Amino acid sequence: MAANRRPTLADVAREVGVSAKTVSRVLNEDGPASARTREQVLAAVAKLGFQPNLMARNIRVGGPDTTIGLVVPDLGNPFFGAVAGGIEDVVRDRGLTLLMGSSADEPARERGLTDKFLARRISILMVIPSVGSDHSHLRSHRSTGLPIVFVDRPGAGLTTDSVVSSNLAGAHEGVAHLIAHGHRRIGFVGDLPTNLYTRRERLAGYRSALAEAGLPHDRSLVINAHDQHGASVCTSRLLELASPPTALFAGNNIVALGMVAELARIKRKDVAVVAFDDVPLAEALEPALTVVAQDPEEIGRKAAETALARLDGDRSRARTITVPTRLIVRGSGELTAS
Repeated sequence: MAANRRPTLADVAREVGVSAKTVSRVLNEDGPASARTREQVLAAVAKLGFQPNLMARNIRVGGPDTTIGLVVPDLGNPFFGAVAGGIEDVVRDRGLTLLMGSSADEPARERGLTDKFLARRISILMVIPSVGSDHSHLRSHRSTGLPIVFVDRPGAGLTTDSVVSSNLAGAHEGVAHLIAHGHRRIGFVGDLPTNLYTRRERLAGYRSALAEAGLPHDRSLVINAHDQHGASVCTSRLLELASPPTALFAGNNIVALGMVAELARIKRKDVAVVAFDDVPLAEALEPALTVVAQDPEEIGRKAAETALARLDGDRSRARTITVPTRLIVRGSGELTAS
C-alpha cells in the first residue's frame, strides 16, 4: 500500500488473505466468520488504521466522504462560530461540507467525536484541542494522507499543522497600553483550567509587559474564571483587595462580559479595562470596550487553506501559522490611573 494512501477494505482483506466480503461481514457483524478470522481481521484493521465508511457504502470501497470534521469546545461561543465561518468560506467552492461537534473541553468527548468523524471517512479533520487530550491515536490517519489541522490551540502527541492567534504578543500589547496610561496595579482574569494553552500564553504576555515596564508580578492580582458569573465574582474580589487594581485585563470574551457586568452593577466607571477578544456591542458599552481583537475568520480561512493544500498533495513539514491580533482603542482602556 502506498505511504500516502488511506487504507481500504481491500487492503485489510489482502493483509489477512480473505475476501473483502469476509472483512465486511466481520466489521458489520453480518454473517458467519470463524473466531480465528475475526481475530485476524480486527488485528489487520488496527495495524493499517482502517476506518469503516459508515456514510458512503454505496460509493466504491475506500472512497472518502465529502465532509470536513471540526471539533470545537463550545458551540455557543461566537469565537468558534466565526472560525467555522472562515473555514466554510474557503471549502465551499471545493464541494466540501463542514460538520461540527462540541467536546465541552473534555478529552473523552473529543476522542469520541474524532472517532465518529473518522468512521465517516471525512476528507479533513480539524480539532480545537481540549486540555489534557492526547492525539497520538491520529498518527496512523495522518501518515496515510488524512489532513489534520489543530486550530486555536496546538495538539499533543501528534506533529501536524496548527493555526493560532498571537496570544502572547496581543496580551503584551494590551497590558502595555494600560501601563502607558499610568496604571501600575493591573488585575488579570484568565480562563480555566490554568494549563489551557491560550490562558498560559496570555498570562505570559501580561507578565512580560509588566517586566518590560519594571513592575512586579503580584500574584494576588491574577485570578481565573471559566464563565461570565465566575468572572463577575473575580472582578469583585480583585476590587475588594486592600490595594486594589486600577485597571483590569480580561483573558477572553466570556470573562470580559462578566467583568463589564460587575463594573456596571457596582457603578464603577473609574476602572480601566482591556479585553482579549472582541465582544458583541462593545462600542455600545459605557465606556466603550477597548480590546485586543483576534481574527477568528482568518484563523478559519488559514486552517482551511492549509488543509486543502495537504489534500492536494503538499507533503512539506508540519507548520504553525500565527494570525496577528490588533488593539482596538474605544475608551475603557484609556482611563488614566487616579
